[in-house]
Amino acid sequence: MKTLYAIQGTGNGHLSRARDIIPILKKKQLDLDILVSGTQADIQIPHPIKFQLKGWSFIFGKKGGVDVWRTFQKTNSARLQKEIKSIPVSDYDLIINDFEPVSAWASKLKQKQCVALSHQSAVLSPNAPMPKKPDPFGKMILQNYAPSTKRFGLHFKSYEENIFTPIIREDIRNVLTKEGGHYTVYLPSYSDKKIINILSKVKGINWEIFSKHNHSEYVSKKIRIQPISNEGFVQSMATSCGILCGAGFETPAEALYMKKKLLVIPMKGQFEQQCNGAALQEMGVPLIKSLKVKHLDQLKSWVEDNSRIEVDYPNITESIIDQILQESV
Repeated sequence: MKTLYAIQGTGNGHLSRARDIIPILKKKQLDLDILVSGTQADIQIPHPIKFQLKGWSFIFGKKGGVDVWRTFQKTNSARLQKEIKSIPVSDYDLIINDFEPVSAWASKLKQKQCVALSHQSAVLSPNAPMPKKPDPFGKMILQNYAPSTKRFGLHFKSYEENIFTPIIREDIRNVLTKEGGHYTVYLPSYSDKKIINILSKVKGINWEIFSKHNHSEYVSKKIRIQPISNEGFVQSMATSCGILCGAGFETPAEALYMKKKLLVIPMKGQFEQQCNGAALQEMGVPLIKSLKVKHLDQLKSWVEDNSRIEVDYPNITESIIDQILQESV
């Protein structure tokens, strides 16, 4: 079966998940091509990519949200339309899409079946938790960004049929965890300066910050800042006593799986992260709205608290792929 696996390249979560999914797709003896679009990822996948596109990326800002102006500047409508028209979706028997807009819209225009396997598919379920404050515009973008004909979703809980618990990559399942003496921090929508300014006010804590904004390691106010690498980040999480991150999907799920205490800060103006925040809060995970001095007491309380959330995330990746293949014949 000639198959196209299309992956969103904005952020690291989609590509991290793909590192585990691709070997399973190859194991099924599919004639597999890989498409990646987006410009904000910090990791690579160790497999040949047939289509590497710019796609439609949201650019992370430095104040806790998406940089709307830079996103607008980087969005070239003519180029995006050209990319959509360039993908030969008619050549494929199956298209599996992880929130990737180019192949999704190419499939829609050619009336080709496109199967979504993504976290975003689960977020859109009426049974999944929603934030108290409605965001019609954000919801509309999520619904139309990467259209599909069938959805398989991933979420922190299985809220309904065809919504599965997270795909925890083998790097995380195989790493040896222990309670170390530091906290791991990944807040890509904040500047290093902002993070350091706030975290340095929590005395006596060792913070390891992984930065999207610097490519070399340095120390400031006794806080270690380092560029993102897959191995370094996994080891830091595994040996941490807690993880402070945005309300994306993969990093919080991995923190929960490793039984680390977790604190999340959803990105401003990002509907998906607001939904994730609502789901995590429902599970008992603490949340602060932004990285500001006014939330410092909540941050300190979290550091002092030793609570953990118990989850059960079995390795069901291959069974999900089997179900997709069965229902797509």
